[in-house]
Amino acid sequence: MINQEEIRNVAIIAHVDHGKTTLVDQLFRQSGMFRDNQQVAERLMDSMDLEKERGITISAKNGTFLHKGYRINIIDTPGHADFGGQVERVLRMADGCLLLVDAQEGPMPQTYFVLKKALAANLPVIVVVNKIDKPAARPDWVVDQVFDLFVKLGAPDELLDFAVVYASAKDGYASAALPVTKQDMSAIADIMVEQIPPPGGNPAGPLQMQVSSLDASPYLGRLAIGKVTGGTLNINRGVLVCKRDGSSKPARITKIYRFEGNAKVATEQAICGEIVAVAGMDDITVGETFTDPDNPQPLPLIDIDPPTIAMNFLPNDSPFAGQEGKFVTSRHIEERLRRETISDVALQVTPLQAGAGFSVAGRGELHLSVLIETMRREGYELQVTRPQVIMREENGVKLEPYEELTIDVDEQYSGTVIEKLGGLKGKMLEMHQENGMTRLLYKIPTRGLLGYRSQFMTDTKGMGVMNYVFAEYGPYAGEIKNRSNGTLLAMENCTTVAYALYNLQERGRLFVGPGERVYKNQIIGENSREGEMVVNPAKGKKLTNMRASGSDENVVLTPPVKMSLEDCIAYINDNELVEVTPESIRLRKI
Repeated sequence: MINQEEIRNVAIIAHVDHGKTTLVDQLFRQSGMFRDNQQVAERLMDSMDLEKERGITISAKNGTFLHKGYRINIIDTPGHADFGGQVERVLRMADGCLLLVDAQEGPMPQTYFVLKKALAANLPVIVVVNKIDKPAARPDWVVDQVFDLFVKLGAPDELLDFAVVYASAKDGYASAALPVTKQDMSAIADIMVEQIPPPGGNPAGPLQMQVSSLDASPYLGRLAIGKVTGGTLNINRGVLVCKRDGSSKPARITKIYRFEGNAKVATEQAICGEIVAVAGMDDITVGETFTDPDNPQPLPLIDIDPPTIAMNFLPNDSPFAGQEGKFVTSRHIEERLRRETISDVALQVTPLQAGAGFSVAGRGELHLSVLIETMRREGYELQVTRPQVIMREENGVKLEPYEELTIDVDEQYSGTVIEKLGGLKGKMLEMHQENGMTRLLYKIPTRGLLGYRSQFMTDTKGMGVMNYVFAEYGPYAGEIKNRSNGTLLAMENCTTVAYALYNLQERGRLFVGPGERVYKNQIIGENSREGEMVVNPAKGKKLTNMRASGSDENVVLTPPVKMSLEDCIAYINDNELVEVTPESIRLRKI
């Protein structure tokens, strides 16, 4: 049986793509958890298909490994600010943090965002300078930058004396000093045991366990994940659940799971300080507390950042409705969205006043597009409107959300980027130039960033990096134009013909190829000028009984522009919709 002193609960926080999930993989592998001949997946903790494809962590995960008799619980957190709602909650379970920073890039906007949350919770931080094997690594500079960031965020003096480890998670070695000796990752595990305190709480007191995140099991329904902060949790014992609205109800714990590696193992009892998953409550949600029925002591509720962007999810009513999806009615969509709000607390769903459909509010474009993509893969068919920013009114003044935007770009493209951001009402705060690269820091309305990413990628030839994080609500910035070009609309339901598309391609960029079914008012391309143009993509060649020389040559088509779901959502105007089915993504007029 383990005791409380031998437990360490550590959250791993970092900017997107600085190597959190790879680091966790290596710690698990080297702790001897897997047999030598066992097949282990890359980036083990990223279990969703979308996480594997995009290479980002979307939902927080838990895992555990053993080191020299200590049981180290690792919480892998998302790096994107859109999923920041999860980071705040998960930090409640941790007693310390591992802050990962890229040895070349240094602290980035999301690092700033997650570190702020960790310092607010007064957690001790260990800094891991990762990717030390990069040719352009500059570890000393990075440590200085991290120190400046701590000072800027007002960290207390005792947290400023942080431990530093230098690592290459990809190659599986770490060292507490430079130059790095290439051995294994034990330096990180040793420092975790030394620097991070064991969990507090009174094992003899009344039971307290706050739900920090949720999981689902096909057999047991909803699983509540949290840290036992007081007393012990036993199977089949009655508990009291203190709800978000202040009410409470009795419940019975049917199963307790401990984490081993990234798997769950059933156990009879959880002691104070352990992170466990608990089954037995179907309507449990984040922030609620399991406590002792005889001496209830609920923990304070977790604050959740407000959503900044809303989109309407509507049942599909296009001419092709119901032909490709399994779940097509408004009731199907409602049930799926309600299920999502259970595990994702940052999401808000409200039925629309006029007509069928729902307004879905979230933390950002990525947050909502991941939800749409997940629903699409599950067989749902729906239409979505252009994202709208959630405005506020205070003392009669209209306010809108602003983001802090950081851009790293090659010097030769910085002029174009600065010009475009000016048009999007962005205000430049800082500009640094070094080794041919420019770093720009902007404050910009969230509206200005909707759909800007694809344009930014075109302007910087795919070489720029942009990151943003919610700053505050500020005064309304005035009108911002989405796109200047009009669209090409199909005049009737038909199948496209290569000859017709060949004649249309000089009018603008096409979004469809030959042999595709389209319907009336579907957007099949972008007009090279302003305004809409109704066209016939099925117009064949006039046949005569004369054979003209040279008229039978092959038609040469420019390949159509293939847009991802995010590109489509960013592209549409207020009077247009994106139709999403398991097989296709189409654009249309309302």
